[in-house]
Amino acid sequence: MRFNPEWRTQYQSKLTTADHAVDDIKRGQRVFIGSGAAEPQALVAALAARGDYLADNQLIHIRSLGVAPYTESKFSEKFRYNTFFIGDNVRGAVSEGRADYTPIFLSEVPHLFRQGKAPIDVALIQITPPDEHGFCSYGVSVDIVKAATESAKLVVAEINPRMPRTLGDSFIHIDRIDQLIENETPIFEFPVVPADDVARRIGRHIAELVEDGSTIQMGIGTIPDSVLHELHGHKDLGVHTEMVSDGIIQLIEKGVVNGSRKSLHRGKVVTSFALGTQQLYDFLDDNPLFEFYPNEYSNDPFVISRNKRMVAVNAALEIDLTGQVCSDSLGTYFYSGIGGQVDFIRGAARSEGGKPVIAMPSTAIVDGQRVSRITSMLKQGAGVVTSRGDVHYVVTEFGAVDLHGKSIRERALGLIHIAHPDFREELMEAARQRHFVYSDQVVVPGAGMEELEELETDFIAENGVDVHFRPIEPTDEPLIQDLFYRCSEQTIYLRFFSYLKAMPHSRAQHLVAVDYDNSLALVGTVQEGQREVIIAVGRYSRDPATNYAECAFLVRDDWQDKGVGRYLIERLMEVARGSGIVGFTADVLIQNTRMLHVFHLCAPGPVQSRIEEGSYHLTFSLYEPEEEAETPKGT
Repeated sequence: MRFNPEWRTQYQSKLTTADHAVDDIKRGQRVFIGSGAAEPQALVAALAARGDYLADNQLIHIRSLGVAPYTESKFSEKFRYNTFFIGDNVRGAVSEGRADYTPIFLSEVPHLFRQGKAPIDVALIQITPPDEHGFCSYGVSVDIVKAATESAKLVVAEINPRMPRTLGDSFIHIDRIDQLIENETPIFEFPVVPADDVARRIGRHIAELVEDGSTIQMGIGTIPDSVLHELHGHKDLGVHTEMVSDGIIQLIEKGVVNGSRKSLHRGKVVTSFALGTQQLYDFLDDNPLFEFYPNEYSNDPFVISRNKRMVAVNAALEIDLTGQVCSDSLGTYFYSGIGGQVDFIRGAARSEGGKPVIAMPSTAIVDGQRVSRITSMLKQGAGVVTSRGDVHYVVTEFGAVDLHGKSIRERALGLIHIAHPDFREELMEAARQRHFVYSDQVVVPGAGMEELEELETDFIAENGVDVHFRPIEPTDEPLIQDLFYRCSEQTIYLRFFSYLKAMPHSRAQHLVAVDYDNSLALVGTVQEGQREVIIAVGRYSRDPATNYAECAFLVRDDWQDKGVGRYLIERLMEVARGSGIVGFTADVLIQNTRMLHVFHLCAPGPVQSRIEEGSYHLTFSLYEPEEEAETPKGT
C-alpha cells in the first residue's frame, strides 16, 4: 500500500469550509454520518442548513449524541433518517414515522456497506489531525464508521484537534479523503449517572459471576458502571467489548484490568467506540493499552469466543417466563436497538468458560405505576432480541439464575425467584395456568430476600475442596432430589427417622420454599464439572413462643467427616444469633453418633438432653453461659 509522501500539499488542496463541503451532496444520495461522540458537528449543521437544496436524501447513522436537526418535521421531504440504534434524540421521530429503524446485529452492519446492500454515496466523519505520515485516527468511533468511509464514493472529514488519537485498526490516510474542514470543538460527552441501590445490587450479583482472569464486555449505563465498581477486588481481568466508558479507568489504574491472562490480544483493551466524559477521552488519547477495531471484528461472535472466560453483560427491557428477552422495544414502541447484544451473547456462549449475562432491574415505572419486567408473556408487538435458546444468565437486584439447558418449568421458577416479591404470586399463578409448573406449585416467599445474599460464605473442607454455602432457593428442587438419591439408606433414615424411598415434587418443593422470616435453610454446594451440586443442607425453624429454633442437617455420605457438618451448624448458629434466636433444639436418633457429636461440639455451653421414643431431644443455648443471663428469653 503506497501513499503520497506529499500529503501536506494534498491536505491544503482538500481544505474547505463546511458549507462548501456539503455542496457536493446531490439529491437522492445516501449520506452516512459519523457515530456517537464522533459525530461531525459542523458538517451536520451545514447539511441541515442546505436542506432547502436537497430532497429524498437518506441519512444513515448508528447513534447520535447531537440534536439531530435533520429529524425535525420541516425536513421530512428533504431527509429520511435511518438508524441502526435508537437514541433519545431520534426516538420520537421513529415512533411518528418520520425516521426509520433498521434492526440488525452490529457485527453485520459493515457487510451491508461493503457488499452494497446499503450503499453509501457520501460519508461525513470526524477524525484527528494527521500524524507525520499523513494518517488520521477515527478517534472515539471506529465501529461502523471505518467500513462506511471505505465504502463511500465521497468522503468529507471534519478535522478536530480535540479528538483523541486512538490506536488499533483506527486510521485513514489523507489520500482516502476527498474534502477536509477544520473545526476545533469539544467532543460530545456522555455523563456518568450515579448508581442507585438497585443498580449496585445488580452489579454485585454480576461481579460474583466474574472469575479472576476473565475477559469482560460491558455496555453503557448505571448497571455496567455498577458492575465495574464491584470488580475492584478482582485480578487480571481483560476487556473485549464494543464500547468503553469512564468506569474502566479506575480498574486499569488499580491493576484490576491488565489483560495479562487474555487468550486474544493479551495486554490490550479491545473496543470499537467510546462514550464518556472528557476524562475518558484524555485517558484514551495515544494510549497503546487500547486497540479500536471496526465492528466486523470486535463484534464477530467467533472472534469474541476466542477469549477464554468471556463474560458478556447486556441489558434488557423485558423477559418472559420462558426466557425470551426483549431489548429493543416496549411492546410496539421501538425504544433502542439490537446493537451488539446477540453478537456478545453468542460469542460468550462459545467461549471456554464463558458466561453470557442479561441484566435488568426487576421492575419499571410505566404511567406512574410499578410493573414487573419479568412477565408471563411479552407485550404484544415486543421484539425478541435474545431467544430462548441463546439466553444463559439473567440477573436482577434479587439474584442471578442460569437458564441455559433448563426446562420451561425450571426457567419459570428461576425467573420468579429473582422477580420483585410484589409480583411473584401473580407470576406463579400465570405459570400454573399455562402449565409451566406443577398445579400445586407453592408461591415463592419474598420476605427477607434482599438480605440473603449476605449469608453466602465459602469453606475449605478437610479434603481441600471449596464448599460454597448459600441460602436454599426454589430452583434447588432438583438439586435436593439429587442429594436425597445420592445418600445411603442409612443416612436418610438417620435424618428423617424412616426409610424414605422417594423424594417427589410434593415433598421436595416444601424443602426449598422457605419462609425466611422465621426459618432458614443453607446448602453447601460444590462444582462437579460445569454443574453445581448440593452436598449438605441445614435448616432451622423458630418457635415464636420460646424464641428457640428446631435445627437439623444432612451431609452426603462421601462428604461426612470432612468438617462440613460442623461448619454448617456454626453458620446456622451465627445467623440465628443475629436474628435474636436464643437457642436450638434438635431431635437425634440414639444411633446417630455423628450428629450428636457435631451438636455437642458446636454448642457454646452445656447441652440438655432427654430420651424420647428412641431419640435424644437436645436443647442448648446459642450463647456462652456468662452471656446467657443478658440474652432475652422470648419475643
